[in-house]
Amino acid sequence: MPELKTLGLFLLTALAEIAGCYLPYLWLREGKSIWLLIPGILSLAAFVWLLTLHPTAAGRVYAAYGGVYIFTAILWLWAIDGLRPTSWDILGAVVALVGMAIIMFAPRGG
Repeated sequence: MPELKTLGLFLLTALAEIAGCYLPYLWLREGKSIWLLIPGILSLAAFVWLLTLHPTAAGRVYAAYGGVYIFTAILWLWAIDGLRPTSWDILGAVVALVGMAIIMFAPRGG
């Protein structure tokens, strides 16, 4: 179960980061309201806070988180941007998740 908790926390962290970057993007590139910056800032603050909840060394968390971020960004591409991922996108996301699992769940001595 700790693996599912870790993965869930990583997914929430990635969603907070992507949303926090996407909302300013909508303002800057798509001409949407500047008021999108407020939830964007709150989302990025949640992202930073969520990173602190992981129970292992920060460097390991950041390295492993990158794999979940890649996977989540590909889902975002499909769900929010409306672009179907290619088989290469999916393969890359799977490889990234395997890397995350190796980093986070490998047995460690002492």
